[in-house]
Amino acid sequence: MNAPLYNTEILRLAASIPHHQRLAEPMGTSEKRSPICGSRVTVDVNLADGRVSEVGMLVRACALGQASSSLLAANILGKTPAELATARDELTAWLAGEGSAPSWPDLDIFIPALTVTARHPSIRLAFEAAAEAAAIAAMSTTGNDA
Repeated sequence: MNAPLYNTEILRLAASIPHHQRLAEPMGTSEKRSPICGSRVTVDVNLADGRVSEVGMLVRACALGQASSSLLAANILGKTPAELATARDELTAWLAGEGSAPSWPDLDIFIPALTVTARHPSIRLAFEAAAEAAAIAAMSTTGNDA
């Protein structure tokens, strides 16, 4: 594992985060912060038919947190809250050395970070916030139907 932690692809992703504006009226919002480095990611989501139809993000994170946010944002539309929870759990297990590579596209870019455990919280932030925001949004739609 001689690949640099902050490689060209990580830096490219960090500089090009899709959906980088907060939503005006989100159905669900979550902010997650890494106590180790202070990185912070806020994710807003709207659901339609049980799937993410809109996403907005505010990312104040290191390059790894920004790159992870970019990968999340590029592939989140159309996902269910359960799929986001699965992606979060797969990423967490993989980073901890307890699971295989996550099914979410392109997360293998973080292979050089597997041994740098202090960076794992930043990499997880966007996925943790998105899963929680989607769960909140799902609860709000269920509550509206009752």
